Amino acid sequence: MAFWSWITGNAGRTPEELAERVGLSLSVLESTPCTYQRFEISKRSGGTRIITAPNEDLKAIQRQLHRRLLKRLPVHPCVTGFRPGYSIASNAALHVGKAVVVRMDIRDFFPNTRAKRITKYFRKIGWNRDSAALLTRLCTHEGGLPQGAPTSPILSNLVNYGMDARLAGLAALCHGVYTRYADDMTFSFAEDRREDHAAVIHLTKDIVYEVGGYKVHQKKKLRLLRPHQQQRVTGLVVNEKLALPRKTRRWLRAVDHRLETGGEATLTPEQRQGWAALEAMVAAQRKHQSTPNEAP
Repeated sequence: MAFWSWITGNAGRTPEELAERVGLSLSVLESTPCTYQRFEISKRSGGTRIITAPNEDLKAIQRQLHRRLLKRLPVHPCVTGFRPGYSIASNAALHVGKAVVVRMDIRDFFPNTRAKRITKYFRKIGWNRDSAALLTRLCTHEGGLPQGAPTSPILSNLVNYGMDARLAGLAALCHGVYTRYADDMTFSFAEDRREDHAAVIHLTKDIVYEVGGYKVHQKKKLRLLRPHQQQRVTGLVVNEKLALPRKTRRWLRAVDHRLETGGEATLTPEQRQGWAALEAMVAAQRKHQSTPNEAP
């Protein structure tokens, strides 16, 4: 049997082994419909984001795949998004007090993480052709990763290990630090040497396209920031210390005052608790930050 699998190009772990690994029957994995619902949510930074959410049965399978198959697989150390123990605060903290901060953004990151790359990754880690095809069917939609599936964040990190390794190497070669939080790529430099950040901007565009088939936003979301400007990374200020933007802090104080005095506030108490958790996260990261110039 093993020899026949090798001859037919279908070597690797089988769908039956996949079903056993995730604790579900193969018939359930093969017969569950892969349907999704699209809707919009408001982004904290303004505007809206399109979410493509799986049906409840598929979502349950994807959660099981995440727990039993994906979450212990290695992602690159410079990736700070969708990892236990990491946050936007730990991501931004690595760029505090730098002479130059360069922010770049990948266009339509999840849907442009294509299904063929997901299949290739599953084959690479040992699943046979049929298993990889089944996993790809369960985890992708319309040819890419759906933003709203429990498996999409971790898969976007796993399949981009090679891309992140090359970008981290590029940053080190140019005397900088690199991190990625989802589609947000950040490079920072202790010294303002034009040849370094110019090379990073130019070569990053080539690397993300060559490795992942991605394109980078050329104008609106490409930022080169120096200390006389407000340097923001994943929404947090990093000029001298890690902090929420001053405008946000003032707004939150006004919200607190309205809530305390019984007036109308722009946030519900529950929403304010979410912001309080972010404030606490930033304060804790700032307090315990001891090696700001090292990648995670």
